[in-house]
Amino acid sequence: MQISVIIPALNEAEHIGMLVRYLKQHGGEDVGELLVVDGGSTDATTQLAQCAGAQVLVSGVRSRAAQMNLGARTARFPLLYFVHADTLPPASFAQDILGAVASGVTMGCYRYTFDAPGIMLKINAFFTRFHWLWCQGGDKTFFIQRTTFQTLGGYNEDYCVMEEYDFLQRAMLQYKLHIIPKNARVSARKYKKNGWIRVQLANLIVFRAYRRGVAPAQIKATYQRLLKF
Repeated sequence: MQISVIIPALNEAEHIGMLVRYLKQHGGEDVGELLVVDGGSTDATTQLAQCAGAQVLVSGVRSRAAQMNLGARTARFPLLYFVHADTLPPASFAQDILGAVASGVTMGCYRYTFDAPGIMLKINAFFTRFHWLWCQGGDKTFFIQRTTFQTLGGYNEDYCVMEEYDFLQRAMLQYKLHIIPKNARVSARKYKKNGWIRVQLANLIVFRAYRRGVAPAQIKATYQRLLKF
């Protein structure tokens, strides 16, 4: 059994080459393909991804949900592994995922830690070991059997933001989310640009809006208004 790694990207020239090389090196033969799905980058993301050894797909829609669905439709292998471009999973990711699936796991993720120091970031990272919905999100990376992903209908492309929460909320009604007790390493760039309090407040506002059923486009506009990217 092999893994299709799917990386949605938009202007990630700073990270994409290193990430692809890292996944190739540590995934070895267990990784059947690396698909970088670009949302219309204006930097060198696509060229760097190709040079590093990834297959690049270009999405006609600049939306992570649409990009990840395109990657899943293109994938040739039975396990899908979604990784954000600024996140590094543990070096053992391929063996961890294959071992979990062999033991009967349908879908799962990692905990995470940040690539910067700070007690508040450590507190944030601590809560990623729990199964509550607000403790989830794409930074944890996410693997799922392809047939299950298809049965669940993939990501809802009406969600231009919060698509991963929507998918997990639906999926966790039927399947247990397995959290591997190892850490992916996540970029703290959003916190560096905005400060911890501002990011936490923005996250709280948009998550509450999601739970109230506010339109995704409105949630995205609010998030972009609150934070610098």
